[in-house]
Amino acid sequence: MGEERPRISVVVPTRGRPEALERCIAALRAQSVAVEIVVSEDQAGRGPAATRNEGVRRAQGEIVCFTDDDCEPAPGWAEALAAPILSGEAQATAGGVHIGEGATAADRAWEAIVAYLQQQATTPGTASPGFAATASLAVKRALLVQLPFDESFPEAAGEDRDWAERAARCGAAPAFVPDAPVVHRSGLTVRDFLRQQYRYGRGAAGYRRAGEGRRPGSPSFYAGLLRAGFAAGLAPGLLVCLAQVATLAGAITESVSALV
Repeated sequence: MGEERPRISVVVPTRGRPEALERCIAALRAQSVAVEIVVSEDQAGRGPAATRNEGVRRAQGEIVCFTDDDCEPAPGWAEALAAPILSGEAQATAGGVHIGEGATAADRAWEAIVAYLQQQATTPGTASPGFAATASLAVKRALLVQLPFDESFPEAAGEDRDWAERAARCGAAPAFVPDAPVVHRSGLTVRDFLRQQYRYGRGAAGYRRAGEGRRPGSPSFYAGLLRAGFAAGLAPGLLVCLAQVATLAGAITESVSALV
């Protein structure tokens, strides 16, 4: 008899971060259930959407989890994410993404933004319906076959929002699982953070261009985002304010370049 097919696979897209990847793999090997680990390396610079799709093609599990190479999932992460899918309660699930020890103010600002977007994922008028960070995501394999990541997104910006919005539109918005966290260790500098947010702005413009009815959030949505930033501290709050300027600049740049 052949080997039993794994029920859960974990796809880790990676590019040029071997030390972080090693820590991520160690955390996956310590999971409370056995998982198939699929490292998908972006050697050609095609971007995370294409790299995740390649990982899905290689994965054998009926449930495919995703995390990033600079993240360390908690020991019960995969089991907790998979449970609602295995029981038929959901087709996709998402967990929290938390920063690790020694986090910078930029890390805390990033965490505040991600947490707010997840909190607002089911709110009418949100800028990111169904939002789920791909650093902590699980999806039924059949749904991923039907709904792969859009490889026209060339960078880590907008491709996750695009997938989540399409999933939400077909009734498969990721259900949030609070006891399935990962620890994100990035050590962002202010400069890196603002560059990242500028890239997110370009991705946001591409996201809105890729689907009908996609619009920026309401004034109350952005006011809530700023409040979330300042709830994390003065420095993170100020950085969340600056992030909105950077994302706007990125969005304008992308919109202009699309017209050329």
